[in-house]
Parts: sequence; C-alpha cells; structure tokens
Amino acid sequence: LRILDSTATSLCMENNLPVVVFDITRPGNIKAVVMGKKIGTIVKKG
Repeated sequence: LRILDSTATSLCMENNLPVVVFDITRPGNIKAVVMGKKIGTIVKKG
C-alpha cells in the first residue's frame, strides 16, 4: 500500500499533520473526509 512518498511523509511528521487513509474511489468519500466524518483510518504521531 503506497499512499505517500517519503517527502510527504516527512513533512507530515515534522509538522504533526495527521493523514487520513480512505477509499478515494467510493462516491462521496472525499466530501465526507473534508466535512470531518469518521471514515477510513487516521494515522498520527503517537
């Protein structure tokens, strides 16, 4: 599973930005994520 390249991963880690992993092909999922609905998996610094 490749979702981010190493530069994007480093930037997220350095700036404490969470990454939301979700199915982008499912209709409505992008809007749901932007609206703050709990779908997919949130990866954040522990």
